[in-house]
Amino acid sequence: MHHDLIRQSLLSALLFFSFTTLIHAEPDEKKTPSPPPVHTTKTEKPNIIILATGGTIAGSADSEVDLVYKPSTLGVQQLIDAVPQVQERANVTGEQVMQIASQNITDDDWIALANRTNELLKQDDVDGIVITHGTDTMEETAYFLNLVSESDKPIVLTGALRPATSLSADGPINLYNAVSAAANPTLNNFGTVIVMDDYVLGARDVLKMDIHRTDSFRAPNQGPIGHILYGEYNPVITPLKRHTTNSEFRITPETKLPRVAIIPAYSNMSGDLIDAAVNLGYKGIVINGVGDGNMSNAGLDAVKRAREKGVIVVRASRIPAGLVTRNNEINDDEYDLVVADNLSAQKARILLKLALLQTQDTKELQRIFHEY
Repeated sequence: MHHDLIRQSLLSALLFFSFTTLIHAEPDEKKTPSPPPVHTTKTEKPNIIILATGGTIAGSADSEVDLVYKPSTLGVQQLIDAVPQVQERANVTGEQVMQIASQNITDDDWIALANRTNELLKQDDVDGIVITHGTDTMEETAYFLNLVSESDKPIVLTGALRPATSLSADGPINLYNAVSAAANPTLNNFGTVIVMDDYVLGARDVLKMDIHRTDSFRAPNQGPIGHILYGEYNPVITPLKRHTTNSEFRITPETKLPRVAIIPAYSNMSGDLIDAAVNLGYKGIVINGVGDGNMSNAGLDAVKRAREKGVIVVRASRIPAGLVTRNNEINDDEYDLVVADNLSAQKARILLKLALLQTQDTKELQRIFHEY
């Protein structure tokens, strides 16, 4: 028993050392151009490509217990080298597609990432993709990819709540589990998923529920798709909504997404922010409503003015769980509104941006929100 404890301590120290010694000084906020397609050799093990975007998983601090850190300081090869066990699960290679904190990700970044993912997954010698990503907007990137990806192969996003230099960094085990999930053919046809803290979570339902805890990602409506413990996947449920190869949404490198605003509802809400969004040229507005997607009478008056000017309005709720219903306290038919089903406001915004590329008919938009 005493020798086992010493061996375990040495292994932990070696893993921590591998992260801390690989860090370079300053993050590079500039995106790197996409390289040509990666050609790997087909073997008995699956071929998995890690697309790195930055984030806390690639971050560093001045000490092992420092709350303040710099995100996006490690490159993709450093992440791979720090967790050599991933090569036992798959033949793993990597690309640095961007190097940013995820709060800075843009529509153009989403388009570039989705197109690169689609390019790679068309290759017969690529079996799955892992994307390392900052946790602030990881659920949004995952849902966007869930709607526009053209492959039924696994696409797995992962990250960390603690930087690589932390006393108990969660990035290494998350990366190991993410590669294991992407290498598992059981996850074919499941759409994009997030793997964090031993959970496998569907892109549509996952939310970040805590700022700092390593178990911050949850799916309050559907629950996890499965659990993954040291690379071993245990399924729970299958995603039911449309996604990836069953999705009607397709993008190209030239795609430009329309502007959609999220406006919160609260007590004593006025309508001036809604009016401002209309005047600024937004094509759609998602109201992050109270309760069942509700808002004040002043807010509803502004929504009516927005619809008169042709701006599409979707009602979502700031409550993490539950379904926004049509024609409950607000007569959606009368105001010609769309309800978000049980999508969060941030995901309703993404779906509306894509849907507006196809139609502005509210009945057709409501069909889309029920199906996705």
